[in-house]
This record gives sequence, structure tokens and C-alpha cells, in this order.
Amino acid sequence: MLLKKLLVWGLVSAAAVGVAQAQNAAYPNKSVRLIIPFPPGGGTDILSRLVAQKLTEANKWSIVPDNRAGAGGTIGITEAVKAAPTGYDIVMGQKDNLVVGPWLYGNLPWDPTKDLVAVAHVAYTPVVIATSANSRFKTLADVVAAAKATPDTITYGSPGNGTTIHLAGHLFEKAANINIRHIPYKGSNPALMDALGGNVDLLVSSVPSAMAQIKAGKLRPLAVTSAARSSSLPDVPTVAESGYKDFDVSTWYGLFAPVGTPAAVVTTLNTEVNKLLANPEVKAAIQAQGAEPVAMKVEQFSTLLKTDYAKWKGIVQASGAKVE
Repeated sequence: MLLKKLLVWGLVSAAAVGVAQAQNAAYPNKSVRLIIPFPPGGGTDILSRLVAQKLTEANKWSIVPDNRAGAGGTIGITEAVKAAPTGYDIVMGQKDNLVVGPWLYGNLPWDPTKDLVAVAHVAYTPVVIATSANSRFKTLADVVAAAKATPDTITYGSPGNGTTIHLAGHLFEKAANINIRHIPYKGSNPALMDALGGNVDLLVSSVPSAMAQIKAGKLRPLAVTSAARSSSLPDVPTVAESGYKDFDVSTWYGLFAPVGTPAAVVTTLNTEVNKLLANPEVKAAIQAQGAEPVAMKVEQFSTLLKTDYAKWKGIVQASGAKVE
């Protein structure tokens, strides 16, 4: 009798494993929703839609972009955290809303290192400080001189409070010992439009968000915030080169899933995204938007998230930056 029960149990267990393996092997067998935590037109949106398109083309998958903007990108992250951990709801997160945002917003219902799984790093990008082509500012030195002559009159637009971009502007203000006014927008595109129209003096933006207007000659880049110059804007000096030694602020983008998402699903997504990033056509498309594609293993990306999360707590607190 005992032998019979053991045999039945073994058959049931084997069947369950077989079903699980078949489900994992079939992933995805329906549309995958890619949550984009910012409005259409910004850097996150551009990269997200590019990744969705290329994954669909390469694998005959159906990746459906879904913009869920607000609160510096944290609303979209919150929706992803609450989603079922099946692999059919993923989110394009970045340093803005996963590393900086939690230290600016005091009541977020999640911890990025505990409630999300780092799936696949996609790219990193510096922040660019730019102005309208019709602006009186030709260099970063011009901005500093004007700000010192008339404190608190120069304005800069950003995609919103609680973003790396917002903090980059704040840190530049501190480094240059000037007072300029931050104007937060609900996403990169509204800030860009107001900068082009002269409604704000400066735009602090991700390079992908600003690249099209820079190429069109409508936006004048004054500096990038990374330690080294951007390969997409090789003629634009860094903030450090402009006289502010060791200034270095950049952001990264990557796919995340709710904690509990099956490891096999995470591995599948990581493998396919890394294949895309090795494709010369895809690399060129990402670089054309002002970002630098970088593939990582799941463990590497998870370590980056945890390291930056701990590091930026101190940076945010030391800067005094707060959500308005």
C-alpha cells in the first residue's frame, strides 16, 4: 500500500514538474504589458518602446507599452509592484524612480530592493543641461554669471520632482553656488516644450529626451553631467570640464518585475534583452537616442540597484533636495 502511494505521489509530482516546465518553456504565451512610468515622448518612453518593438520583432512576442505617469515615475512602479508575479507585467524602471525617488517621497509603499526583481539592464545616459537655440546663454559660464548677477531669476525645467534629473539640477546649483528656480513638469516632453518656447530658461533632461531637438538645432546643449563626454554629443563639455571638478550624475534604465516572478521567466527576459543589446542595429538605435546600451546578468543588475539605493540615500539627504 505504501509503495503504491509513493508511486502515485511520484507520478503526480512528475506531472506537476512537467506542467511547470511546459509553462516556463512556453513563456510568453500571451501579451506582456510593459509599464512605462512616464508620459509619451520622454527618454524612458522612447527606450521602452524601442525595446518592446525589438523584442516583438526578434521573438514574435507581443509586448504592449502602457504609460502610467505621475509622481516622478513612482506611480508606475507602484502599479508594477502590485501586479501578479507572472512575468506578464513588467516595468521600465530607472535610477530616477527606484533609487532617488524613495528618499524624496517618504510614504512609498515599496522598497525597490525587496519588492522588485532586477530583470535586465538596458542602458545608461548622462543628463544634459540645455537651452533654447534663441537663448542668450551660450555656455554654462553664462548661466552662472547671470544667476549670480540676479539670484533666483533663472529657471530650469525637469521631468518632475523625485528624479535623478531634478537632483542633477539641484546638485549643479549647489556646486556653482547659485540660486536658480526649479520648475517641475509631469514628464520630459512638457518641460522640453516650455524650454523651446522660452517659458523656462534651461532644460535639465536625459539625453534621449532632448536629442531630437538638439539634432534639429532648436535646443542648445551647454553641458552633460557625466564624468566623461557623451558619445552622442562629443562636442558638448561635461559640467566637470566647465569648472566643477568631480561632478558626475548619470541615470540608468532597465526592466523589473514584481518579486516572486519565476526565475525561469526572469532568465528568459534577461537573455533576450541581452541578445538585443548585442545586435549592432539595436545598439545604434539606442545610441542615436543619446543612451549607451550595456548588458548585464541578473546578478550584476541586482547589485547595481542595491549599491545605488544605499549610496543615493546619503546624496539626497546631503543635498537637502525635497519633493515640493
